[in-house]
Amino acid sequence: MSGNIQLLSDTLAGAKAEGRAALIAYLPAGFPTVDGGIEAIKAAFDGGADVVEVGLPHSDPVLDGPVIQTADDIALRGGVKIADVMRTVKETYEATGKPVLVMTYWNPIDRYGVERFTAELAEAGGAGCILPDLPVQESALWREHAEKHALATVFVVAPSSRDARLAEITAAGSGFVYAASLMGVTGTRESVGAQAQDLVERTRAAGAGADLPVCVGLGVSNAAQAAEVAGFADGVIVGSAFVKRMLDAPDDKAGVEGVRALAGELAKGVRRQA
Repeated sequence: MSGNIQLLSDTLAGAKAEGRAALIAYLPAGFPTVDGGIEAIKAAFDGGADVVEVGLPHSDPVLDGPVIQTADDIALRGGVKIADVMRTVKETYEATGKPVLVMTYWNPIDRYGVERFTAELAEAGGAGCILPDLPVQESALWREHAEKHALATVFVVAPSSRDARLAEITAAGSGFVYAASLMGVTGTRESVGAQAQDLVERTRAAGAGADLPVCVGLGVSNAAQAAEVAGFADGVIVGSAFVKRMLDAPDDKAGVEGVRALAGELAKGVRRQA
């Protein structure tokens, strides 16, 4: 079975054709349980998310803030494994028919085996992988197998990324480019700021030939911020705000409903644009 990079590309293009940014939600696998995580992702899609990133919980999530670290810790203490991540991708894709990516640090893939990981992700119906800590110059093996299995390779750029590096990343990446709106770790912010817009513009200029969508994450937590980012980005990525809804909920069912409600609010935000 081939992966679903084309579904991802078609979904992002479809949002653009509607004159809006795509809404991309992030939730970790195995949080609060494997089954509970699957229900939460389905709820995010049901509420209006166009794409979901499934986080592969890691013991040293260097780019993740305290909210996602807490969720990862719960998942890891629950015994979540890569097989559970693949099951999460498979069940949510089969239930919704929508693009599901995995967001993971490189170390778990390296230990698991690149060929095995890409083959299993494609078999599960995954659309690709976001690899925040894989340097583009060290990514040839991954990209070879990802292309073979029709999986997107999404690299992360930051405000500190120089134009030459942006050009290198947009040439090597596929699916979309993940633009981290500010330096630092994931988490909600009071404002997303002009730094993100500048990064989007520089990334587009650097990759003019690649024509990859540029989606912004880190800091977006409400409809007003989603509308602001939707005014200049191709996609709005929200993670910590979804996880916080689940952490703050009195029980798992309420957490799932919280995810659905937040997705609905954010979906309205990307449609009204600041």
